[in-house]
Amino acid sequence: MKQLVLIKLLSAATIVCAADVPIRQDELVRRTQELYDSLVSGNQAPWEKYFADDCIFADEKGRLFDKPKLIADIAPLQAGYSGTIKVENAQSRIIGNTAILSYDADETETIFGQNLKPSYHITDTRLQRNGNWQIIASQAHRYHEDPAVGKADAKKFADFVGAYELAPGQTRSVTSEDDKLFVERNGKKEQLLLETSELCFRKKCRRQNSVRLCR
Repeated sequence: MKQLVLIKLLSAATIVCAADVPIRQDELVRRTQELYDSLVSGNQAPWEKYFADDCIFADEKGRLFDKPKLIADIAPLQAGYSGTIKVENAQSRIIGNTAILSYDADETETIFGQNLKPSYHITDTRLQRNGNWQIIASQAHRYHEDPAVGKADAKKFADFVGAYELAPGQTRSVTSEDDKLFVERNGKKEQLLLETSELCFRKKCRRQNSVRLCR
């Protein structure tokens, strides 16, 4: 009888341990990097392992995938294509059986001799079920680099100086100093660079953020 009770206690302890497996940010990053490293060869195994069967995956193009469609989309790079993706700037929130990892995915890609460096921001949500941490939801956004700076005619900057009303109670002031244009918003002054004669943008926004100036 005592031996039977001991066996039951050990079995119960095993079940509890299996249902409560902690995880750390460095392990989340390691698993995420493993996913991206597998893309070159089209290895689907890590994606099968780390994504839940009922997951939702939203890519940077706005497409939604369930797990079967996601796995089917993992294939070796085409001839003439090569590259790597590196997980950077990771932050996590791990609470109970939920782990959220938010990070940049910086890609170095070569397509028929042309080098590209697209970057993405991705947030993965993992749930721990039956002792396994798997991604239940993932969403990606692409960073857009600054457009090319156009040729500016500083003599015309005076035409742009003034206050612009974006909405009732929301104004922005544009000034010109030392042959440069600036916009002031919420007490912060930032330089405006001209993309075209009337289209400006703020430098290093990591996303397209142009404004049209006209008087």
